[in-house]
Amino acid sequence: MESELADFLRTRRARLRPEDVGLVSYGQRRVPGLRREELAQLAGVSPIYYTRLEQGQSHNASASVIEALARALVLTDDERAYLHDLARPRPAKRRRPARPARASRGVVQLITAMRDVPALVLGRRTEVLAWNELGHLLFAGHHDRTAPDRPADRPNLTRMLFLDPHTRELYRRWDEEAGRSAAALRIAAGRYPDDAELTTLVGELTVKSPESAACWARHPVQVCTAGTKHLHHPLVGDLTLDYQALHLPGDDGHRLLTYSAAPDTADEAALRLLRSAHDQ
Repeated sequence: MESELADFLRTRRARLRPEDVGLVSYGQRRVPGLRREELAQLAGVSPIYYTRLEQGQSHNASASVIEALARALVLTDDERAYLHDLARPRPAKRRRPARPARASRGVVQLITAMRDVPALVLGRRTEVLAWNELGHLLFAGHHDRTAPDRPADRPNLTRMLFLDPHTRELYRRWDEEAGRSAAALRIAAGRYPDDAELTTLVGELTVKSPESAACWARHPVQVCTAGTKHLHHPLVGDLTLDYQALHLPGDDGHRLLTYSAAPDTADEAALRLLRSAHDQ
């Protein structure tokens, strides 16, 4: 976790120029961004203390120091919350044998009843815990429909995005989707630092996909709760769909994702066609 904190602070320090925060720049800079002593000055802490914090040699920074750093680094709300997760991690829980995550019966019933709306339930690592028929057809028709029921076979949306050629072809704005996916995975890594499976996933992606490694190195941080997906489906062509990500109750990081088309549009017609193609 100390290395994650150090990496985050360095990337955010590097994106600020002295003139961006009202400082006068002196001398040649070997690397872009603020110097450590400049950031310490802005945050009202000693350069020695900040250096120790960035190097992982100082633990349990106070909330006031974290807030001062967030202001000095001009962080977004998502980045500020992430910094709190990194700098003041939750107390480690007593380790128990990990149980495979499962979507609740009620949520599965809900998405099954949503016949005209693609819907998925994701675990904290973006593994698919459940999907309805239209969600399966839209995002992973080449996968077994029952795969989410078997923990060892579950599709993972982030793994598919970077390593599955079929999924790569699905996104018309793949680079945008890749950055958004890496940002969401960073949030999860900050909230669940002791999740061994999440760490394994990140390691796999950075080794097998240079593009994933590049996205991860930029340390993007963003909570993606709504937006637009630009897709090209092999059966029905181009679609532009709005999505909503709803965090489900509990501390396990499960999310319900739904996708919808604007009324009376070609996108809505394409979803109907996909639905009818399955029913035939």
